[in-house]
Amino acid sequence: MAKYLVAALYHFAELDDYVSLRQPLYDFCAERQIIGTLLLAREGINGTIAGPEQGVKEVLAYLRSDPRLAKLVHKESWADSMPFYRLKVKLKKEIVTLGVPDLKTAEMVGQYVAPEDWNALIESPDVVLIDTRNDYEVGIGTFKHAINPKTDSFSEFPEWVAEQRKEGGVLAGNPRVAMFCTGGIRCEKSTAFMRSQGFEDVYHLQGGILKYLEDITEDKSLWDGECFVFDERVSVGHGLRQGDYTFCRACRMPLNEADRHDERYEEGVSCRHCHDSLDPEKVERLRERQKQAQLAQERRSRHIGAPLSELREKKHAWRQELAERSRLAQEKAEAERNK
Repeated sequence: MAKYLVAALYHFAELDDYVSLRQPLYDFCAERQIIGTLLLAREGINGTIAGPEQGVKEVLAYLRSDPRLAKLVHKESWADSMPFYRLKVKLKKEIVTLGVPDLKTAEMVGQYVAPEDWNALIESPDVVLIDTRNDYEVGIGTFKHAINPKTDSFSEFPEWVAEQRKEGGVLAGNPRVAMFCTGGIRCEKSTAFMRSQGFEDVYHLQGGILKYLEDITEDKSLWDGECFVFDERVSVGHGLRQGDYTFCRACRMPLNEADRHDERYEEGVSCRHCHDSLDPEKVERLRERQKQAQLAQERRSRHIGAPLSELREKKHAWRQELAERSRLAQEKAEAERNK
């Protein structure tokens, strides 16, 4: 059985005190050996964490104990190895950056569509289906016939909408629009934005692609490919099984088997996406880093970060060693005084 429970979570809520929430949340996670990244902003919380099952469930219960986060949604999956290296709880202006000030996401969000009803909606000929993720994510997999806005970041989405509303664009005439993203958070914000721009019939996939892949069997699925995830699993498929992609350690782009056989690929150093942009000095630094990572792996230790229990053990051992050194020094000094 897989060892680590992974929970992707988010919730839009007015958290005026979000700054003061950071340290208690960090401490609560650290005490339970939880690793991952959580983002806090005035508009809510977003992130993915992993760790022992009991610890993850305790963190989720802790978050939901705040009445403002009582309806926080999360999606679970399992990993054989820890998909993160360290714990981070960050303060942000937005939990997902769209760059539209004062957008009331919680109030303006579009209509949720459950995974079991999604196929019927997106097969309707009068529905425009939009993938709100970034271009490199879409390249791994998407729904059949979905439109790819080809954005490099979510903040480019409003500009794309403005362009496509013009005559001849896919959004001209304010059609019915169905939108989807990895876990649902970008769609909550993008549907709220669309409604703020005058679009009335706006729908989004409840729980995102991850929930669809979890609930819909492959024989009934309209999904094509794998789904990019923002952790060391890189991608998942139906049933949320880990996919075949890996990361380029230089540029963090996802790579499939063909990419890893490309002549420009060197493990830990470069791939077809970044090979031509790396100067010789950086290549040497990356090669040295890869060498050290391999040596660390051979020693069965982690190159970047370590499980919190391991770090605590090392810290405890170091303190014991310092205490022993101090005791010996005191005994030596006492002996010198008694001569």
